[in-house]
Amino acid sequence: MPKYEALSQEITNQITEAKKTGIYNDVSFKDDLVIRRKNIAKDNATVWRPTFVHDIDKILHCPYYNRYTDKTQVFSLCKNDDITRRSLHVQLVSRISRTIGAALHLNVDLIEAIALGHDIGHPPFAHTGEAYLNELSLAHTGRIFAHNLQSVRVLDGIFPYNISLQTLNGIASHNGEIECEEYHPVPVNSFAEFDKMIERCYTDSSFHASLMPSTMEAAVVRLADIIAYLGKDRQDAIRANIAHESMFFNEDIGSINAEIINNLVVNVIENSYGKPYIKLDSKHFKALQKSKRENYQMIYNNAAPMANLGATVRPMMSEIYDQLLDDLKNERRSSPIFTHHIDYVNSAHYKRSTPYEACEPNQIVIDYIASMTDDYFIDLYQYMFPNSTLQVKYRGYFE
Repeated sequence: MPKYEALSQEITNQITEAKKTGIYNDVSFKDDLVIRRKNIAKDNATVWRPTFVHDIDKILHCPYYNRYTDKTQVFSLCKNDDITRRSLHVQLVSRISRTIGAALHLNVDLIEAIALGHDIGHPPFAHTGEAYLNELSLAHTGRIFAHNLQSVRVLDGIFPYNISLQTLNGIASHNGEIECEEYHPVPVNSFAEFDKMIERCYTDSSFHASLMPSTMEAAVVRLADIIAYLGKDRQDAIRANIAHESMFFNEDIGSINAEIINNLVVNVIENSYGKPYIKLDSKHFKALQKSKRENYQMIYNNAAPMANLGATVRPMMSEIYDQLLDDLKNERRSSPIFTHHIDYVNSAHYKRSTPYEACEPNQIVIDYIASMTDDYFIDLYQYMFPNSTLQVKYRGYFE
């Protein structure tokens, strides 16, 4: 029978009293401390549009935000309307992190901006597609491809939105694959410092893995990312018929999605309230780690082979990359790298210090592939290589 934990009476009373009196240990990030690359009047806060709402709106209206809808979360090439796509995942991260943030009296606008933008640079075919694009990036440039770094590039480079340092840092440091029992914010005080960090991430994988959030809000989103996918991926695996409910059991945090979310959120609030860091207790943290390991064994290690991505998408991505790079270097203006990507980016009419097409050619190709949805990638391959024997196979509704 499902078991749902509740906040202790002590913490419940503290939150209730704080809401009545407005007196509490305030560890939130203050709007007036925001840092942007440029001082632009239209980005200033107003009474109806606070500082980080500007970031939220820019992210929501980014041309690539729409593409969340057709990007794989875990299960690629699966025709099933009940399987989570990346669009739902970012909404779940936003909702869970705002719930925690509101209880802890944090800046929920900053939380929402980080959550909505954290995966906007994710390539097609989930982490499997990310691994393939990283292989190509390393082979051609010696630089790492990682979706969190690409998310920063989308919102700060491809589309120079003047997004705040606090939002971009939260996006860069959201790594949901590395869990911590405690998240102690490590302040980043300037774009010069941030840019140096990001550049190092492209060449130093250990440094990239060690990035930590600079605000309490970013720390909440980082943990909420794990909470959002841990049980939901199990739910999806059951609906995709590659797992059964009886395969998952964890008496400390629960086995079904609703239990896992409730019990981890309650524990985070219980152990973080009034503190300058985000924390799970040892029992819940170990249970989270155990559940993640189970997910890898029973879901993630089976999802890519189930779709046969290694035999299809991997060589397809390599062929697309090589052809697009050749088209770009030889200025074949009819190529999709121009008509569907460079022209599309330029149609947004954002002022840049240098034209987008002046970027290093490999970077432009990487930007284009990372921006693709799963279905677009497949259609593009068929358009570019109509005689290829490589064919993907979707798992149909009735299989």
